[in-house]
Amino acid sequence: MEARNRNLSDWYGKIKRGEIKLPRFQRFEAWDRHRISSLLETVIQNLPLGITLVLEVGEQEKFISRHLETAPETNGRVYEHLLDGQQRLTALWRAFHNNYERETYFIYLNEYDRYDKDEERDDMTVYCRGRYVKKNGELYPLWCDEPAKCFQRGFIPTHLLKPGDIQSEVEEWVKQATRELEPDGGKEELRAFYEFQNRLSSRIYELRSIVANYNLPYLSLSAHTDKSVALNVFINMNTNSKPLSTYDIIVAEVEEIMGQSLHDLLDEIDRQDPNISRYEELSNLILNTSALLQNQLPNQRGAWEMDKQTILEKWDVMKRGLSRMAAFMKTEGVYDHQRLPTNAVLSVIAALFQDIPESGDQRGQNELLLKRYLWHSFFTDRYENSAATHAFADFTALHKIIRGEKKEDGSLFTINDVPIFSDHELVDVDELLTAEWSKRATIRGRAILAVACRFGAFDFSTGEKLDAANIDQRHYHHIYPDALLKEANINGYTALNCALISDKTNISIGRKEPLTYMKDRFQWTSEEIVRERLQSHLIPITELANGGYENLSEDEKRMKLTRDFDVFLRKRAELIMKAVHWLSEGRQLSAKEICG
Repeated sequence: MEARNRNLSDWYGKIKRGEIKLPRFQRFEAWDRHRISSLLETVIQNLPLGITLVLEVGEQEKFISRHLETAPETNGRVYEHLLDGQQRLTALWRAFHNNYERETYFIYLNEYDRYDKDEERDDMTVYCRGRYVKKNGELYPLWCDEPAKCFQRGFIPTHLLKPGDIQSEVEEWVKQATRELEPDGGKEELRAFYEFQNRLSSRIYELRSIVANYNLPYLSLSAHTDKSVALNVFINMNTNSKPLSTYDIIVAEVEEIMGQSLHDLLDEIDRQDPNISRYEELSNLILNTSALLQNQLPNQRGAWEMDKQTILEKWDVMKRGLSRMAAFMKTEGVYDHQRLPTNAVLSVIAALFQDIPESGDQRGQNELLLKRYLWHSFFTDRYENSAATHAFADFTALHKIIRGEKKEDGSLFTINDVPIFSDHELVDVDELLTAEWSKRATIRGRAILAVACRFGAFDFSTGEKLDAANIDQRHYHHIYPDALLKEANINGYTALNCALISDKTNISIGRKEPLTYMKDRFQWTSEEIVRERLQSHLIPITELANGGYENLSEDEKRMKLTRDFDVFLRKRAELIMKAVHWLSEGRQLSAKEICG
């Protein structure tokens, strides 16, 4: 690695000719107007900037590349990849052309300010004016594009500072800017006016000289640098508020093999089946599923080690698997990542679909196995730690069962050979009682909610069944009202006290005690319907229908409420656990059967 100097004029020329480009894994421009203005002030005041990083390009580019935003898309030879410094150079390039869609940049020169309706500002500072489009299609305020009105305010547009031979452009702007100041006659007045124009031109050329000769140093990695070394240097130097992850770099490698943008392929998958991305970021799902399809760990390590060409070869298999996985999760009442107990199961299920037929008895048998796996994953400690390693081991064994492979003794692989079944028992009622509020990202808390959602989770008031279309309108509701529990210093934020209902229903319940709000429901619908709606959440109605707190002392009320709440929680835990056992056996069942 060698440190070198390079002035902005040379950087500008390389961008213009397409000699320097960005690896595709680089994120797109992200700086706001304040950072751009600060950058421009640093340059025109000739203050130092941080160092950039480039990778020299030999006969062949190591990464698929793209041009900087708005730079000419030339087909010339690429000599360098810009690994660090994208935001700075993109901001300078665009400011030198003033081609931002909603802002225009100026350098303020106090000596030329003749406008008394503007605020005071320091000399040699950058001013950014926001722009907007009116119905007539014109970009306002109009004065930003009128040299005379800009100059009246003491503003020199930054596009006059771009390196290169633009003498005629500068002269034309000066002419337009000063036209209204030109005297009608008199040699002395005209001579003074021309001298004024020359001084203005000289001032602009002084600024242009500062910009053109401004030194923006860089570190250079030779073309012989191994790609993995270049990537590691890039990751270590990347200091954005959200630095690129190793996954972002892997995506770049995949794109290199595929010869096309992975982002475009992701968009295609999302268009074809938008349900997939409801469960996790598509990039993670694609990489983790592709890793399993190559018998690699579904994590960063596996993604590094898999063959990138094989990703392309198995792309359609992976895509079908993800789509079938999303459909499968939906049938099991899990609709999105906010309610997903653990994402470790997603790539496992998607990859297993490679050998599951689209229809027939075999499909039914295999999906029964997936159901058992899914609910075991939610209600065992299998994926509490080392999730990727455990998921890989479970996938390997499940895959052998689905493929009908035999062991050395000639017998078929069974669920007894799958670690999640053989080595991990289902949790018990006492553990469910400790599960945290379901909105929190805990496996057990979300698992309890998933069981309730599995049986329809009808809204208490409207009777609307929970589904993927309305789940975002549901709220996490305290079955025993939180306001009531707080009065007795009881923690109501437990998963067993949680149900998903509509916001309107939630507000109407307020702090009413359970018996009271149940009676409110009975007033406008039958007891049978209310019972059905509560049972769809596996809510024990008898244990919920407690009350009679109004004539009790505070201590008596607290003791009774504590006792009633504990009885309710344990009964609901028993119902949830009954459902879990049935679901983990792959049985078809209803909430009415479970609640009796």
